Amino acid sequence: MLRNRIITALILAPLVVAAVFLLPPLGFAVAFWGVAALGAYEWAGLMGVDKPLSRVLCLVPFAVICVMIYGNESLYLPLLYLGWMFWGAALIAVLAYPRGAAVFRSPVVLAVLGIIVFTAAWVSLVVIRAHPDGAAWLVWMLLLVWGADVGAYFAGRGFGKHTLAPAVSPGKTWEGVLGGMLLPGLVCGAMLIAWQGASALWLTFMILLIAISVLGDLLESLVKRATGVKDSGTLLPGHGGMLDRIDSILAVLPFFAVVLY
Repeated sequence: MLRNRIITALILAPLVVAAVFLLPPLGFAVAFWGVAALGAYEWAGLMGVDKPLSRVLCLVPFAVICVMIYGNESLYLPLLYLGWMFWGAALIAVLAYPRGAAVFRSPVVLAVLGIIVFTAAWVSLVVIRAHPDGAAWLVWMLLLVWGADVGAYFAGRGFGKHTLAPAVSPGKTWEGVLGGMLLPGLVCGAMLIAWQGASALWLTFMILLIAISVLGDLLESLVKRATGVKDSGTLLPGHGGMLDRIDSILAVLPFFAVVLY
C-alpha cells in the first residue's frame, strides 16, 4: 500500500509540475479540466450513477459551463466567492453530521454541489496560472497540500489517538492534523520566507490553507458515509481514486485564488 502510494506520487508529481510550468494558458486550462473531470466522474459515482457512459454524460454540463466561462474574467470573482460560500456551508455540514445527512443522499443536490465544487476549482486554477508568478505560486500551493497529506498520514499512523471528526471519518485524528501542519509549515514556510520575506500575514494564511485542506478531505468522507459508498475510485494505486487525491486541493483553490486575483 505505502510502496504503491510512493511510486504513484513520484510519477505524478513531476508530470503535474511540468504541466504547470510548460503548458500555454489554453493547454493548461484543458489539461487541468481533464484532471477535474476525472474527479467529477468519480463524484457521479457518489451520486449513484454506476454506468461509465452515464457518468461521462454527467460531465457534459461541467464542460459546457467551463467553455462558456473561459476568458470571461467578469465571471471569475463571483464564481470564486461562490466556492467560498460552498466550503463555508461544507464546514457547517461536517460539524453538524449526522444531522442533515439526508441532504447528501439526493442525486440532484449532489449534482449541483459537484458543479459548484469543480467549476470553482477549475476557475481558481485559471486565475492562479494567469498571475505573473502564477506557476510558481500554484506549485507552492500544491506542495503545501501534498505536504499536509503526507504529514497527516504518517503522524496519524504513528501517534493518532484523538479522533478529529468521529461521526464523519473515524480514522482522522488531531495528531494527524498537527503532523499535517508541521511538515508543510516548515518546508513551505521556509520557501515563503525566502521568496516573500518574513510576513506574519502570509504565514498565518498558509496555516489557514492547511486547515482548509482538511475540510476538503472531511467533506468527501461525509458524502461517502452519507451515500454508503466505500471508495470513490481505484484509478491511482495506493491513493484510491482521483477524487481522493484532489479533495483537499478542491477546498484550498478558491481561497488561494482570491488572494492572488
